[in-house]
Amino acid sequence: MEVLKKFNFKTLLNYAVFAIAMGYLEAAVVVYLRLLYYPEGFQFPLKIIPTDVAIVELGRELSTIVMLWFAARTFNGRFRERFIIFIFMFGVWDLFYYFWLKVLLNWPASWLEWDILFLIPAPWIGPWLAPALVSIGFIVVTILLWLQPEKFDGPAFSKKVWLVEIICALLILISFFWETANVVRGGLPEYYPWWLFFAAYALGFGTFLRAYLKS
Repeated sequence: MEVLKKFNFKTLLNYAVFAIAMGYLEAAVVVYLRLLYYPEGFQFPLKIIPTDVAIVELGRELSTIVMLWFAARTFNGRFRERFIIFIFMFGVWDLFYYFWLKVLLNWPASWLEWDILFLIPAPWIGPWLAPALVSIGFIVVTILLWLQPEKFDGPAFSKKVWLVEIICALLILISFFWETANVVRGGLPEYYPWWLFFAAYALGFGTFLRAYLKS
């Protein structure tokens, strides 16, 4: 199978370097925004920013995802291989985004620090650790498939597994919107449903791992 020759460590390393650089770029923009709007350090409640700045920020976030996806499309393979490259880069990018923020701003200050995780279609609110755990899961899945790329054509990519993964992803998204209405109204985030997050996370990763081992 052609993908066996191309899906290798060098391939992942090249995409990882790109994602690490993207993470720095993302962190640098956030450094500028925080210097402008949170000179004393980022904290809730959120400050109102001009509409035109908010629109630019939405465009920046969307552009980041587009750039990661089209970088993944440079891999000469099927959609499933390109998608795995995409989630690998997404995971590396997200982890290094927080790594660079720690280097540049010494933030986050704690493992459970609240953050604005994303803005589309509405603000995602939660402890930064939650998306970081998702990113680690993405990277682990990619490495498992890298070690045995023939698994691409096994049960790990069956329709049933995809359906479970999509449902779990939606449940995790729900956890990120749990405090959105409260924060948008100017309140402080109070509760994150870790029970929902870990239930969806465990089910999603467990389903993939079971299918992977059966391949």
